[in-house]
Amino acid sequence: MHILIVEDDELVGDGLKAGLEALGQTSDWVRSARAADIAMGFARFDVVILDLGLPDEDGMTLLKRWRDKGVDQPILVLTARDAVPERIAGLESGADDYLTKPFDLGELVARLHSLIRRAEGRSTNLVQHGPLTLDPVRLEVRMHDEPVPLSRRELAVLQALLQNPGQILAPGQLQDSVYGWSEGVESNAIAVHVHNLRRKLGDDLIETVRGLGYRLNRVAK
Repeated sequence: MHILIVEDDELVGDGLKAGLEALGQTSDWVRSARAADIAMGFARFDVVILDLGLPDEDGMTLLKRWRDKGVDQPILVLTARDAVPERIAGLESGADDYLTKPFDLGELVARLHSLIRRAEGRSTNLVQHGPLTLDPVRLEVRMHDEPVPLSRRELAVLQALLQNPGQILAPGQLQDSVYGWSEGVESNAIAVHVHNLRRKLGDDLIETVRGLGYRLNRVAK
């Protein structure tokens, strides 16, 4: 799961990023509405955590502007504004969920998984592709009902491919999903992760589309 955090408070933003990544999620953190606009044009995020008290534009205005432009990513509003009218306004402006500060990190992550599950039209957290099953909450993978240990990076690559069935994902797109905007990533890092996934889950799971990237085969064997 690749998460955009829009939060101007240093303590909250830093804590969120560290906490999410400790739970196996990839996140990028920006501190203003302008930076959030740039981020949304630069990369595809699975879900957005949006604070309303931003320094350059009210988060509610940013939310409504994004929805008016057709931004369809699930957005969770995270704010200290806990009055019922504020929550109603946030939901009516396009928020998919609303969580007030202070908050529990475990509840936040559960809500994020719920948003993604609903956006993908799944009734459970489990993602299935033939005999392959991924539990994105427990970060567990099973093939033919047998557990397969994967590294956090391998899990992130697999999850990105499973969330985009039939689509070709360029190495740069996968790199964003796995590393965010981290610097110093080896140019062949994604190829290495794909190689490891094929070794652990079967050579016919992931197809290389020459010159374009990778995609899941229609049916994992």
